[in-house]
Amino acid sequence: MGKNLTSRSEDYSKWYNELVVKADLAENSAVRGCMVIKPYGYAIWEKMQAELDRMFKETGHQNAYFPLFVPKSLFEAEEKNAEGFAKECAVVTHYRLQNDPDNPGKLRVDPEAKLEEELVVRPTSEAIIWNTYKGWIQSYRDLPLLINQWANVVRWEMRTRLFLRTAEFLWQEGHTAHSTKKEAIAEAEQMNDIYADFAQNFMAIPVVKGLKTESERFAGADETYCIEALMQDGKALQAGTSHFLGQNFAKAFDVKFTSKEGKQEYVWATSWGVSTRLMGALIMTHSDDKGLVLPPNLAPNQVVIVPIFKTDEQFEEITTVVNELMKSLRLKGVTVKYDKRDTLRPGAKFAQHELQGVPLRIAIGARDLENGTVELARRDTLSKVTTAIDGIEDKVVALLEEIQSSLFEKALDYKNTHTTKVDTFEEFKEVLNTKGGFISAHWDGTIETEDKIKEITKATIRCIPLDSENEEGMCVFSGNKSSKRVLFAKAY
Repeated sequence: MGKNLTSRSEDYSKWYNELVVKADLAENSAVRGCMVIKPYGYAIWEKMQAELDRMFKETGHQNAYFPLFVPKSLFEAEEKNAEGFAKECAVVTHYRLQNDPDNPGKLRVDPEAKLEEELVVRPTSEAIIWNTYKGWIQSYRDLPLLINQWANVVRWEMRTRLFLRTAEFLWQEGHTAHSTKKEAIAEAEQMNDIYADFAQNFMAIPVVKGLKTESERFAGADETYCIEALMQDGKALQAGTSHFLGQNFAKAFDVKFTSKEGKQEYVWATSWGVSTRLMGALIMTHSDDKGLVLPPNLAPNQVVIVPIFKTDEQFEEITTVVNELMKSLRLKGVTVKYDKRDTLRPGAKFAQHELQGVPLRIAIGARDLENGTVELARRDTLSKVTTAIDGIEDKVVALLEEIQSSLFEKALDYKNTHTTKVDTFEEFKEVLNTKGGFISAHWDGTIETEDKIKEITKATIRCIPLDSENEEGMCVFSGNKSSKRVLFAKAY
């Protein structure tokens, strides 16, 4: 675990892969493209889940659970959605195995056990959920219907990377039904705002809120809202999406309601989600060559206490003091771990907690007991200070707040200095190849231009920023008129 990581400047991709494994977050499994999320990695995901779940419930949403399997006929009902996901679908065709007569001890698919209808393993749940909603919605009194589910989905990716792109991943997906277009759009915007709030206040990641272009939109949506983040290598990462689905799914599944006026109308819909890809964003935004750097608001252990002792008697004396300190820290809402393992020396423990990104480390030895002091070490700045143990609880709380805001400010500064306005295609290519980051440029609004830029540079339009002001200009590629700048970047 203590082995040095490849440096970010040397090979960013290799650094990331090594860090995920060495920090004990996740590993590859026996299934190609699928990962095992290890306890420490899962503990971070649980913190994310808890905060998001609270935010969803505060805005009136309830959790439910829907099947993993979707009958193929239901999946095909909304054509754009089916076409958009078709190439990534895993399909179940049989329901039984049998002994293989030609290979003793081996099994084969029982040809007699073919399903009457093939089942798609959900890549997303709109089809099964809207088929269900048909039985739940009759009247305007049944609306709005605000449902979320925490689940796994399968998208058969060819090129995979732990957390960022896996064949199976964990996520939440909200699916809501409304009586008016206005209400559905407000819902899609509200959920995108919640994602931005979570990214900035818990993950300490500054994001750009925007709209996707038509070609980047979710399959089956009328509009896709998104939050885009910038990683330390200058590549963008889509951190969350919220879709206004119009009446597309309501029409595909015949979901109608009787309005107050007694008319039969189709409902208006949204869906929105974030996934374990957020773990990748968290790792890549803050971490360094020594390992993971976690914002205190999402760290499984905000503080770790390491005892330094030579005798059993010293250890007992230190432990008595530590037990009291942990009680008072927990009363202030701090998550704290006492690392009293006798199988590792203090230096090895320090290295492990540094690698795993614990925000604050407290070391306490026999001499500290005599002096009434402890050593406090910050993970983000790697600075250490000796301080009085008396009143340390308030100091710890203040330091955790400082670390949280400092990580956000550092990431914000990076995003701001790596967002570049360009007016020509030559500038565009030069910035992309030398500096990277977000490129703010005029675009003529056509898919042809968007595709051509992508083909030449591998950069895509990440979003049309919601706060983007109208500004007359000329498209960097075609020279045609443009009224707004959009953000381009290479992306994960």
